[in-house]
Amino acid sequence: MILPDHEIRKLLKEGRIVIKPLDEDIQIQPAGIDLRLGNEFRVFKATSLPYIDTRKKPEDYTDTIKISNDKPFIIHPGEFVLGTVMEYMKIPSDLMGSVDGRSSLGRLGISIHATSASINPGWEGMFVLEITNSGKAPVAVYPGMRIAKLTLHKLSSPAEKPYGSIGKEKYQKQDDILQSRIHEDNE
Repeated sequence: MILPDHEIRKLLKEGRIVIKPLDEDIQIQPAGIDLRLGNEFRVFKATSLPYIDTRKKPEDYTDTIKISNDKPFIIHPGEFVLGTVMEYMKIPSDLMGSVDGRSSLGRLGISIHATSASINPGWEGMFVLEITNSGKAPVAVYPGMRIAKLTLHKLSSPAEKPYGSIGKEKYQKQDDILQSRIHEDNE
C-alpha cells in the first residue's frame, strides 16, 4: 500500500516519519513527497586505474564539489555524478521508501538513480542520488529544486531487523555523500 498525502502528514505530525527541512505545502504530493537537490556533489575523476576492484577499498576516485545555493550545477551528456537531497530523513520499521526522478527532468535526459531507488525500513540519513545525463545537451540543475519524489510503502508488518538495527550498515545516518563501500560486503 502506498501512503497518500493525508497519511503522510499524519505520520510526520506524530514524528514517525522525519523529513527536515520540509515545506509541506509545496513538497507533499497526492502520493509522495518531493525531494529537493542539495548543494554537494561527487564527480568522478579521470583515472589511470585499469578498473575499480569491488573487493578492495577504493582509491580516492571522486572529488567533492560544493556549490552555493544560487549557482547551477551543470551535468554534461554521458556524465554520472552523485548528489544529495536537502532533506534528512528517518523511515520507521513498518515503511519503506522508493525514489523516482521527476518526469520534467527525465524529458531533458536526466535520471536521478542508476540502481538504488529504494530506502529500507529503519533507514536514516541524507539520501544520495545517482544522477546521469543521457541527453545530448548539458543540463543545469540548482540546489533547492525539486528533483525526485519519495513514495512511502506500508509493509504488512514491521521489519524484523530494520536497517540500522545491526550496527554494521554502511550508509546509516550519512550526512554527506560517501563513496561506494561495496568492499565492506561480507560475501
